[in-house]
Amino acid sequence: MGADFFDRSVHAVARELIGCTLLYEGRGGLIVETESYEADDPACHAYVGLTERTRVLFGPPGIAYVYLSYGIHSLLNAVAEPEGEAAAVLIRALEPTYGVEEMRARRGGSKPDTELCSGPGKLTEALGVDLGDNERDLSHEPFAILPATGESPEVVTGPRIGITKAVERPWRFCAAGSPYVSRPRPA
Repeated sequence: MGADFFDRSVHAVARELIGCTLLYEGRGGLIVETESYEADDPACHAYVGLTERTRVLFGPPGIAYVYLSYGIHSLLNAVAEPEGEAAAVLIRALEPTYGVEEMRARRGGSKPDTELCSGPGKLTEALGVDLGDNERDLSHEPFAILPATGESPEVVTGPRIGITKAVERPWRFCAAGSPYVSRPRPA
C-alpha cells in the first residue's frame, strides 16, 4: 500500500488499517489497533507547529514518524493526509503472525502471543523498529503494509489511551473482540 492510501483523512486511514498486515524485516502481523492524530489536536506533536521534530508530520503521506516516548519506547506512526496537513496514525497493536519466535526472543523469550505486540512500545520492540526508521517510506523495505485479505474485521472506536490531552476524542480504532489489543480493551 502506497502513499495514495495515506493521502486522505487520518481517521479513515486509522480505521482502514485495522486488518491490514504490517511487516518489518519480515516480522509482523495483522494491525488490530490504531489511533489518529491531526494538527489541531492538542495531543498531536504537530499541534505546536513546524519544528525539526514535527517536520516529518508535515511531509508526504505514507512515511514513518518514529519518536521516543518517555525516553524509553520508540513508537511507530504513519503520516497521513496531504503533504502540509500534519496528521499521523499511531500503530498501537498487532496480532503477531510472521516471525513470532523472533519477536518473542526480542521481547524476552516467554511472552504469550497476546502480549507480544499489545501496545505501541511492545510492538516496536518485537519488530525491531527504532528511531533510525523515522522518515522511512512505509511501502519499501524494511517495511511493508499489505491490504486486508478476506472479510474486514468489525471495528470499534473509543477514546485514545496513554495521553493526557484530548483523551475524550473517539479516535482509537480496534478490531472488535481481539485479545491482541492493548489494555484497557474497548467494550
